[in-house]
Amino acid sequence: MTHAFTDDALGRDDAVGLALRVRRREVTAAELASAALSRIEKMAELDALVGPPLTTPVVGDQAGPFAGVPTLIKDNSDVRGLPTGQGSEIIRARPADRHGPVAREMLSMGFGVMAKTTLPEFGLSASTEFPTRPPTRNPWNTEYSTGASSGGSAALVAAGAVPLAHGNDGGGSIRIPAACTGLVGLKPSRGRFVLPALEKLLPVAIVSEGVLTRSVRDTAAFWAAADHASARRLRPIGTVTGPSARRLRVGVIRQSPAGGPTDVETLAALDDAAALLERLGHTVDEMTTVPIDPRFPEDFVEYWSFLAYVLQKTTPRLEGRTERDFDTLTVGLADRFRRTRYRLPSVVRRLRRAGADYASMFASVDLVLSPVLGHTTPRLGHLSPHVPFDEYLERLTSYAAFTPLHNVAGAPAMSLPLGRSSAGLPVGVMFSGVQGDERTLLEVAFEIEGAAPWRSLAD
Repeated sequence: MTHAFTDDALGRDDAVGLALRVRRREVTAAELASAALSRIEKMAELDALVGPPLTTPVVGDQAGPFAGVPTLIKDNSDVRGLPTGQGSEIIRARPADRHGPVAREMLSMGFGVMAKTTLPEFGLSASTEFPTRPPTRNPWNTEYSTGASSGGSAALVAAGAVPLAHGNDGGGSIRIPAACTGLVGLKPSRGRFVLPALEKLLPVAIVSEGVLTRSVRDTAAFWAAADHASARRLRPIGTVTGPSARRLRVGVIRQSPAGGPTDVETLAALDDAAALLERLGHTVDEMTTVPIDPRFPEDFVEYWSFLAYVLQKTTPRLEGRTERDFDTLTVGLADRFRRTRYRLPSVVRRLRRAGADYASMFASVDLVLSPVLGHTTPRLGHLSPHVPFDEYLERLTSYAAFTPLHNVAGAPAMSLPLGRSSAGLPVGVMFSGVQGDERTLLEVAFEIEGAAPWRSLAD
């Protein structure tokens, strides 16, 4: 284990606690930024940053609810003056001339941006590893993956460098690293937050922006401030500060839509979570069938391949580099799409129907409980760009087996770190809700956190 927690201005506070201390003038934004800079530099061994951290952060709105709190933004979102590299070693990354929508939103809340964090190339993989650069390492055990694609953000939040950091999720990329590093990771409903520019042009919008945190309180407070989409057919989340008295009907899914096996330690964490819910008075029943088109797993890979093809064709490259110089997963997926592109229209039609199929699961339950992943966090190298593509894709789809459905359906889902593997790493379980019902997810998360607090690296 490695971490940066110490008795400095940041202490062990979460983002809500730090913002409160700034408002009370117990600490200044400059003191928090200085402490964060020291902690980030102390965690250099995690290789979680793109470039050096800023000695002076990009300052947010000092009237915002998180005024003075330091944070990090993933390197597929623009921050003025910083290059955006998309996790690739070969793209031509130039300093952005303006803030992107995520940076604007987070700065408007008062956050101070300290640096940009790592992701695998284009965020396509479920482990933050690269062809030649060092991989991003898990602070619980640096021989293991930190997940992806928001792996750099997850590593530094878990290690205590900052209390909260940006992530985005196109197939599990907030929930997966949260599960790997012991964090809270909420993928919101489609339209809850700003959409990336590319998403507005795609036939199926699958990417959601959000944050990784160490506390349910931080996640709830972030979404109370970030929820600008309630007028777009979504119920407002509102301010959530604790559990609800309402007892829920919870359906449990043990097998992924892909039909592959789930490992023993992951299922043990799931069973423990189900037993905890029953002790808290909720009704828990296993769901033996999931009303999803059996072609969904293959359709999602087909759509993922289409995205890789588009990115490969349109992203500016360094001089002398060709489309074949992208990493194994990007090239392999793009080549796959070239062979099967005739399927895309029917794939898109089926994916657009997945939201209705997903919603039908909630005819008799309020929430669904499932694993986040098909197996526990792998060692670095398991999802390395040096693995041959066919083997890489098989490993990836069996690992990220539960998360893609929510991206296609536009529904919210949250990973909570309720289990522990024999290797001593966190194991996440996932709570899923109907589109627009993040509030119920947050309420049950508050209740679980109070009843069975999870361990952090500060403990």
